[in-house]
Formats: sequence, structure tokens, C-alpha cells
Amino acid sequence: MPSLIDIRRRIRSVKNTQQITKAMKMVSAAKLRRAQDRVIAARPYARQMREMLANLVDAAASDERAAESPWLVRREPRRIDLIFITSDKGLAGAFNSNLIKASQRFFAEHEKAEITLTLVGRKGRDYYKRRYGKILAEHVNILGRPTYEDAAKIAYEVIRRYREVETDAVYILNNEFKSVMAQKLNVQRLLPVEDEDRQREQPQGEYIYEQSPLDMLERLMPRYVEVAIFRAMLETVAAEHAARMTAMDKASTNAKDVIDTLTLNMNRIRQAAITKEIIEVVSGAAAAE
Repeated sequence: MPSLIDIRRRIRSVKNTQQITKAMKMVSAAKLRRAQDRVIAARPYARQMREMLANLVDAAASDERAAESPWLVRREPRRIDLIFITSDKGLAGAFNSNLIKASQRFFAEHEKAEITLTLVGRKGRDYYKRRYGKILAEHVNILGRPTYEDAAKIAYEVIRRYREVETDAVYILNNEFKSVMAQKLNVQRLLPVEDEDRQREQPQGEYIYEQSPLDMLERLMPRYVEVAIFRAMLETVAAEHAARMTAMDKASTNAKDVIDTLTLNMNRIRQAAITKEIIEVVSGAAAAE
């Protein structure tokens, strides 16, 4: 049975840990509010950009030069570029492990394709550095406060590879922020543009193009990829802070339970020691009589 000193030392250690987890929860809560505001501001622009590109692809497809455009040609996805976004730090529950499992499923679903990775975030980089994987680029320590310039740097190489037919498709894998308690794994094909928006029964609106749709597509497609990557980075940052806040809250609750259990055991040991001393005093008094 541990001594009172050992139990007190362990209670003190758990209380120190609890203070750290509470502080981390408060920091993540403050960062989450700012990250959530940025996500909410970015979502409408990214959604409208995606819808406009889908309509632009339709309009450009009727151009006589469409067969020469790399943005309109559909190829069998034998070579795939995957932009994989994780966090730079841990202590966020199952946030990164769920992303890594999703990336493994992506590899299994496209086992016949050659997949090249663009890794954003230290956790994903460290995982695939230790394992087999064809890595195109690494971007770490940029998710503290991601900027559009960071997204443009990430997008530059994958856009070049797709334009020069070095890859057949570009996907992005990240965690999407839903609420403090829930994050959604998001696997999205960036290139070629999916036709889900064009299959709606009632389109949102019609566009009249003063310039050639194909020329506009050539200028806007890189911007569309940059915006999509920037939004995915913002979503990941917000989801990471939400996951860490939830994990630290659970850790603080667990620490409280451990402290209560240790305190109860300590009181029992103290009570047993006091009872033993009383019995010894009474026994000694009785023997003296």
C-alpha cells in the first residue's frame, strides 16, 4: 500500500497536469473563435467560386479549342496528386489519427494509381516520412495562422503538374469544421472539376460571358485551386482547435476524477493510521491499570 507521502505527491502531480489541461482548453477556445470567424468568412466565396467554375467549364466545353485545354480533358486517373492536411501539433484527441486512417483508405481505394503526396502539417509529414510514400512537397509550421500566400505556394506545383499532364487528378484530404464536438473528414477532387453542380435540377443562375469562356477558365482555374486549398487549411485549423478544446476538457475531467479517488484513498489511510494510534493508546492505558 502506498504511503501518505506518495499519495500526496501523486495528487500534487495530477493537479499540476489539470492546470495545464485547463489552460490549453482556454487557449484553444480563444483561438477557435478567431479561426471559426475566418472559416465562416471564406466559405461563401469558395462555394460561389466552385459553382461559377462548374458553369464556366460547361460554357468552355463548346469552344472549338476545348480539346486542347488541359482543364477540360478527362483522363483515366493513373497518376493522382493528394494534398494531405494535418495539424502541426498533437494533444487533439483522435484528430490526426482519423486523418491518417482516411489517407490509408484513400490509398486502398486507388491502389492501381500512382499517388504523389503534398503534405501540409507536421503530423502527416512525420507519418509518411517514416513509411513508403512518394512526396512532392512538405509544408510545416504554416497552420498557426495560414495565409492565402501559403495556399498559393502549395497550389503552384500541383497546378503546374496538372497543366503539363504530369498528373491526371488532384485531390485534397482534410478535416472540415462542423461544431466544437464534431469534425467531418473531407475528400474532395479539385481537378478535374466535378460536375455535381451542373447536375442540379434547377441551376442557381445563368452567366453571360463577354470574353471567351476558355480564356477565362485558363485564368480562373489556378485561382479556384488556391481558394479551395486556403479554405481547407482554415477548416483544418478550426477543426484542430475544436478537437483540442474537447480533448483538454475531457482530460481535465479525468484529472478531477483521479484527484477525487486519490484523496479518498488518502483519507482512508489517514483514518486507518489514526484508528491504529487510538487502539495503541487505549491498549497501553488498559495495560497500565
